[in-house]
Amino acid sequence: MIRFLILCIILGSFLVFSIPILVVEYFVGQKKPEWKDKSSLAIVKFMFRLFLSVAGVHITVKGMENIPDDRAVLYVGNHRSYFDILVGYVTVPTLMGFIAKKEMQRYPSLNRWMENVHCLFLDRENIREGLKTILQGIEQVKAGISVWIFPEGTRNRNEDILEMLPFKEGSLKIAEKAKSPVIPVAITGTAEIFEKHIPAVRPADVTIEFGKPFYISDLPKDERKFAGTYTRDRILEMLRKEKESRTA
Repeated sequence: MIRFLILCIILGSFLVFSIPILVVEYFVGQKKPEWKDKSSLAIVKFMFRLFLSVAGVHITVKGMENIPDDRAVLYVGNHRSYFDILVGYVTVPTLMGFIAKKEMQRYPSLNRWMENVHCLFLDRENIREGLKTILQGIEQVKAGISVWIFPEGTRNRNEDILEMLPFKEGSLKIAEKAKSPVIPVAITGTAEIFEKHIPAVRPADVTIEFGKPFYISDLPKDERKFAGTYTRDRILEMLRKEKESRTA
């Protein structure tokens, strides 16, 4: 409970006392949007590293060589915890934003920081609004800013990490239409930080593995129609290997 309370204090303090920084970032972005991108990302990464440090999280990163440094990609990951987002931001070296649920826009200050680091908000109940978010994602990738999605649609609460939820096929349209690579991402250990024993926050060993990138257009025709299932299978392969190494 102590770690949880400390994290709540840190988060609350940051959201309140960073409001003047948000104002400065706004005006900087009017003239130098690239400066705003770099400074906002640096601030958010610093806070996320602080959060993970206080939580006692150790991260092992695999497959960094699979991340291209010359173009934006679509990251597709499994989703077990709120901490997946923190781990993603502190490990990806380039500009990137998550697709988050629309409900996150309710929180003042937090929503502004999310927008500053290129998060997009998805209305899961409104098909038309959801399509607009997908179109925004396509344009964002074309502009050189990567997008990260969780095609399971929500946090997977199954005890076995290999029991992933079905992937929503339409979510990979971002990569297909933007003609960008897809990078499968397998994350293990994040649910052990918080979700498995709410409200306690406990130390955990987290592994994030970036799989080999692929283009949807390069897949065989029958697999191209179900690119979400293909990606899910690649993530399962990585999760299975990680699970076996942890239990060996």
